[in-house]
Amino acid sequence: MNRLLAVLRKEFRQVRRDPLSLGLLVFVPAVLLVLYGYALSFDVKGIRTAVLDLDRTQASRALLDGLFQNPYFTRVLDFARVDDADALLARGTVQVAIIIPEGFAGTVARGGRAEVQALIDGSDSTTASTAIAYLDALAQRKTLSMRTRLLERAGMTATLPIVTPEPRIWFNPELRSAQFLVPGLIGMLLMLSAVVATSLSIVREKEQQTIEQLKVSPLRPMELILGKTIPYVIICVATTALILLLGYVLFGVVVVGSFLLLALATVIFLTAALGMGVLISSITDSQQVAYQLATLTSLLPSLLLSGFVFPIRNMPPPIQAITYLIAPRYFVSALRKIILKGAPMTELWPDLLPLILLALLFNLLAARSVRKVV
Repeated sequence: MNRLLAVLRKEFRQVRRDPLSLGLLVFVPAVLLVLYGYALSFDVKGIRTAVLDLDRTQASRALLDGLFQNPYFTRVLDFARVDDADALLARGTVQVAIIIPEGFAGTVARGGRAEVQALIDGSDSTTASTAIAYLDALAQRKTLSMRTRLLERAGMTATLPIVTPEPRIWFNPELRSAQFLVPGLIGMLLMLSAVVATSLSIVREKEQQTIEQLKVSPLRPMELILGKTIPYVIICVATTALILLLGYVLFGVVVVGSFLLLALATVIFLTAALGMGVLISSITDSQQVAYQLATLTSLLPSLLLSGFVFPIRNMPPPIQAITYLIAPRYFVSALRKIILKGAPMTELWPDLLPLILLALLFNLLAARSVRKVV
């Protein structure tokens, strides 16, 4: 116990003397949360739209009023000729061009099929898909309302469709992407900062020629690992609290579930991440190599293979198999369940159990590698 406390005191002094490492663990994740939180967004609003109304009737104006009475489309200009639409889309001046043909109102009055052309810039697939979905929904609403008016004008009783969907959205009623992204950002940033910070711990001893003192000391490998990781666990838990506070203040992300379960999931995840960092530190001989390896094995998998941005179910089967070894995959899933859904422990076991197994695996490998060093 005394040996462990001695390593703990030494590591805390090292962190205090190295403001760069402390900043990496505390302030850099907070700054990155702000940057990523505002830069990454799946919300599509204010789609720049140009209009060519060749009909110029009350019916065509009513259609356009229905299109622009929402935050999704913004009418930026009207153009005069059909050929102008290609140039506007090619220059990126607009993302959607709406063309209402002549005779639109007459076709609607006769109950015929009124075609409205929508030219959409497909270079941004997300915006294009969203624009198509919004336009389809608008067309269905307008078709229903116009059909109802025509039937009433003819003296017939207007009937509603037999099946009408009534969506009720749980957990994120406003469909704000920040609610989905912030838990993923927490997992990615903690993985990056924890692995990078601890990956420099033992290799620093090698570069400073103090590893020989550890070799002749009665320290056991597990005591060295605990002494090197416990300070960073404490600092990373404080960083998590800071990130959650910023997420609430800046993005309105509220923790619906239990803070105790959130703390438990965070500690298990940090144990796995820090064990991975110690493993990297013990098998490398310079801080530069350790930093590069830690960044490569933490940042890219956390961003691409954790389900943070890209759904795992859409990946090819071989890539899905690799994700089972990525700790952020389980941590991000657990965070979203706790923060957004308020999930109890019974629903978190499919995420926490693999995290525990990965934590044991990384720390056992780290202990074996450290034993060869000291």
